[in-house]
Amino acid sequence: MCGIAGLVDRYEDLSEKLGVLSEMSKTLTRRGPDENGIFIDHNTALIHRRLVVIDKENGKQPMMCGMKNEKYVIVYNGELYNTEELRTELKGKGYTFKGHSDTEVVLKSYIEYGENCAEKLNGIFAFAVYETYNKKLFFCRDRIGVKPFYYSEFDSGIVFGSEIKTLLKSGKVKPVINDEGLYEIFFLGPAGTPGSGVFKNVKELLPGEYAVYEGGRLRKNRYFKLEAKEFNDCEHKAIEYVRYLLTDAVERQLVSDVPLCFFLSGGLDSSIIVQTASNFFNRNNIGEITTFSVEYRDNMKFFEKSLFQPTADVEFIKLMSENADTVHKEVILDNEQLADALYDSVIARDLPGYADVDSSLLLFCEEIKKNYTVALSGECADELFGGYPWYHNKDILFEDCFPWSRSQDVRRSILKDGVLPKGEEYVREKYLDTVKATDKLRSDSKLDARMREMFNLNYYWFMQCLLERKDRCSMYSGLEVRVPFCDYRIVEYAYNMPWEIKAYKGREKGIVRKAFEDILPYDIAWRKKSPYPKTHNPVYMNICAQRVMDIMKTKTPLTELLSEKGVMEIINNPDGISSPWYGQLMKAPQILAYIIELDYWFREYDVAIE
Repeated sequence: MCGIAGLVDRYEDLSEKLGVLSEMSKTLTRRGPDENGIFIDHNTALIHRRLVVIDKENGKQPMMCGMKNEKYVIVYNGELYNTEELRTELKGKGYTFKGHSDTEVVLKSYIEYGENCAEKLNGIFAFAVYETYNKKLFFCRDRIGVKPFYYSEFDSGIVFGSEIKTLLKSGKVKPVINDEGLYEIFFLGPAGTPGSGVFKNVKELLPGEYAVYEGGRLRKNRYFKLEAKEFNDCEHKAIEYVRYLLTDAVERQLVSDVPLCFFLSGGLDSSIIVQTASNFFNRNNIGEITTFSVEYRDNMKFFEKSLFQPTADVEFIKLMSENADTVHKEVILDNEQLADALYDSVIARDLPGYADVDSSLLLFCEEIKKNYTVALSGECADELFGGYPWYHNKDILFEDCFPWSRSQDVRRSILKDGVLPKGEEYVREKYLDTVKATDKLRSDSKLDARMREMFNLNYYWFMQCLLERKDRCSMYSGLEVRVPFCDYRIVEYAYNMPWEIKAYKGREKGIVRKAFEDILPYDIAWRKKSPYPKTHNPVYMNICAQRVMDIMKTKTPLTELLSEKGVMEIINNPDGISSPWYGQLMKAPQILAYIIELDYWFREYDVAIE
């Protein structure tokens, strides 16, 4: 994995802007700590920061290739999981290869297939290819949106990068937000409208989208989106195919020239990945595997069962580690350390995010990076296979709103009267846009039609938030995290699977449980879903409360928006919140942590409100 960036300015010779390009490159150092490079062709510059994972010697970037009376230059961030199939296909067409890096395969796929190359790629990626004679730039983002690609157009050109901070260093983008940006952070955050960069004039390529910048114009095209198709497999065949797809996805993602490890929570998703990898390692005599879990100091003293988190993870982690014969390591986080890391998590995301759910992952990845460069994680099974309670509660399922943020009451309560009056309307509009865009079949039952809408909502909103979190918080320490459940073949199959098959035996992720029950301990295969672990220690709440009270004593652009009465009500009555801010993981402590992140973001990024 890496960091990429680029700048086109028709009126400037960028060879005279090395200082600016260098500053842009520095913002990506954490994403690519091993190597860096810059390519300049008068009005166009491409920037690369590399995290070496595969083929150290032959994967250097920017990578150039001269063919077909053209010189092509690529900057690429990601991993390709069908590299060998594509390499073989391209060799059959007369191409030769210097090494075994996937970057070279992506570049030559573009040379051969042009804009259609995206449809050939199976992986997680964002890249740009420049044609030096045609002065044409091609941008592309993976189907699922695992890897980021931000951009901003200006009068004489375009700037792009893996992170927003890179665009800000170009001098072409200012840290300004308008009402739309404020609606995003106060009424939708930590989620965001697909394609929005929150800052004014900052956008993001959509999942499954590519673009061409040529002659001063940007042309975009969707090469992948969720399409409704007839599902013709019986239950038995669906079980077999889910097992095949997931097993194949995991095994494809075990390729690495550097140390590789696994996240293990003791839940179904990470356990499937760990056990599948263990079986693969055993068959191929590769050796033992290492797993990691995260916990918080003294957390079990304060753990309370709930609908969303009925069991603690520790006993299941031990069971799974023994079953897969892993070397397991537990990372224990301190609550003050967790609060302090909120600031770095803002820098990692360039935006206020998932509060301590972010900061804990950032610290977790920082510890893993001390010995490993690549990890596999179980994100996104819940969105694809109906893992959340809102899929199974009919009252919530058919409620005409985002299921993880059914009311904006708590969001409204922290704002002064009259501030952002159209917030609720803004959220409603975004919800309806997503529902209306859902592709369905006329033959869909009322339940299956709503399940497609719910899939779309989760896929383009909740899942993207989690993927952004995983990418930014892991790459902040130069750790590449792969997500096998995000294989686009799995996404397509899951989208068209009838609910009665997907929810096998009426269970969340029932089809996945059945597909892997014979390789997992029974108690794990059929364990009720438990979310990413968070701290239950009141010490954390107290730390956040004190910091927020200190913030409220200052006069800043943020406090000019906030209602002191509303904020203090959360501090004084944390159990009185009628609905969560965002899903099951953002209650009173996390709302306060979000305010801390907002304050730091406004100050650190010198955010101006237009």
